[in-house]
Amino acid sequence: MSYVLIVGAKSDIAKETARVYAKNGYNLYLGARDIAELEEFKTDLEVRSSVKVELVELDITAFNTHKEIYNSLAEKPFGVIVVSGYMTEQHKAQKEWSESLNTINVNYTGAVSLLNIIANDFEEDKRGFIVGVSSVAGDRGRKTNYIYGSAKAAFSAYLSGLRNRLFESGVSVLTVKPGFVNTKMTEGLVLPQKLTAQPSEVAEDIFKAQQTGKNTLYTKWVWRYIMLIITTIPEFIFKKLSI
Repeated sequence: MSYVLIVGAKSDIAKETARVYAKNGYNLYLGARDIAELEEFKTDLEVRSSVKVELVELDITAFNTHKEIYNSLAEKPFGVIVVSGYMTEQHKAQKEWSESLNTINVNYTGAVSLLNIIANDFEEDKRGFIVGVSSVAGDRGRKTNYIYGSAKAAFSAYLSGLRNRLFESGVSVLTVKPGFVNTKMTEGLVLPQKLTAQPSEVAEDIFKAQQTGKNTLYTKWVWRYIMLIITTIPEFIFKKLSI
């Protein structure tokens, strides 16, 4: 079975996605910083699913290493799933440029750096799939998280253009837009239960959407309609709201 490269593999969503793909027979490259933390998880996947799992030391913000790392893979992956994400508190990002820069680099610039390399390879071979985990936060800027949201908006736009470019080559590109998800990133936040997904739900949704060739996935599904409402509120009203 083909390899799938999962980038940002230490996140809760990434781990659950790895479980789903392993369960369905895919071999895995798990890319992350400090991959020693993934050794136990790697062993568990191999035992439970009888697939090959390899750990890849990959820093999404170390742009000049991406080409060498990708070219060093023993077998080129058939698919790549970018789950890398960083969300700081908005007020902190407003005051500290380093926080804004890291938010942009992890959520957008780093993903573009890596996916440019992979997209060129997939386009030449005329095969493969790309999945990028963006966010509903990118659908409209809000004062509570607009720096994170703007990075995700840029990533969504990038994936849309990539999908347009790669269509003729038979390479599919899926944009994933989760709403609230119960992860380490949202730990401590009070989230509405009915609107909050578990990482395992998001992972199953990703697999189904990718396998069926969908273009955009909102998860939970209700977020498609929530964001439709939010994006159609006139600006003269929207600017006065606290949402």
